[in-house]
Amino acid sequence: MSYIAVDIGATNVRVATGGIDGLHEKVSELTETGKGASGVSHQIIRLIERVMEGPPETIGIGSIGPIDMGKGEITNTPNYPFNHIPISQPLKEHFSVKASLVNDCAAAVLGEQRFGAGKGYSNLVYVTISTGLGGGAIVDNHLLKGKDGNAPEIGHITIDPYSDIKCGCGSYGHWEAYASGSNIPKYAKKLMKLSWRRSLIADLTGGDLDLLTSKTIYDAAKQGDEVALGVVAEIGRINAVGFANITNVFDPELITVGGSIALNNPRLVLDPIRENIDKHLINRKPEIMVTPLGEDAVLIGALALAMRA
Repeated sequence: MSYIAVDIGATNVRVATGGIDGLHEKVSELTETGKGASGVSHQIIRLIERVMEGPPETIGIGSIGPIDMGKGEITNTPNYPFNHIPISQPLKEHFSVKASLVNDCAAAVLGEQRFGAGKGYSNLVYVTISTGLGGGAIVDNHLLKGKDGNAPEIGHITIDPYSDIKCGCGSYGHWEAYASGSNIPKYAKKLMKLSWRRSLIADLTGGDLDLLTSKTIYDAAKQGDEVALGVVAEIGRINAVGFANITNVFDPELITVGGSIALNNPRLVLDPIRENIDKHLINRKPEIMVTPLGEDAVLIGALALAMRA
């Protein structure tokens, strides 16, 4: 039996075939946003036809959000210049099979339970720390979806209601505003003030703080720069609050962590969480680890979704 897995990201669309042994052939392209809202589904259809090994059994899709799971579409995403992007229905009509759409992190946690570190666990959470910050949760073997398919939106947990740190969504004090790849540089500038001039960060940016990226900060921290290490430690303390909130709300046995920030800097991301999480916990601490699924977590999750349809 051959299943189709689709990962719709902010920048790329990835498609793969797969089965009980995992992913088979994979293909990836930059998302085509210049052909109208229906262009994305047409691109996915073309990519599926490129890799399919025969008529697919079912199609599983993990997508950036927000989504409307009932309508099978992406809605009001800040990543594409369209308000409503049909996904499930065009695929169903073209291939005459079921096409299931969930949030990308919901897909990833399914993949973790089926193929990754979550095998044998009934309660687990997947967290991605990448350009944005998001999560998926399985509680008592039930995938949490929510009324529209956007649960749990952990990146927009409020860490500090009185904060002047503005999130990309427009609200203040959200977890994502401090610790996601797109927002770390803004928060770091507040933390460093003038100290960055005495730091390796000054060399890595050529003295131009407008060139500061999350990678710059973590690269400097890996080289032992004290200013960068201070920034990373503070971000880690905030992440510890976020992970404690997740633990107190969902009571997972395991939290796995993916996304480019975590995958490229596992020790710098996880050590401060493990060191600080106990201060904020009421529930027993879960195991916390980097996902073994790596960059394929959402794609493998989409495969798991297709196999359970």
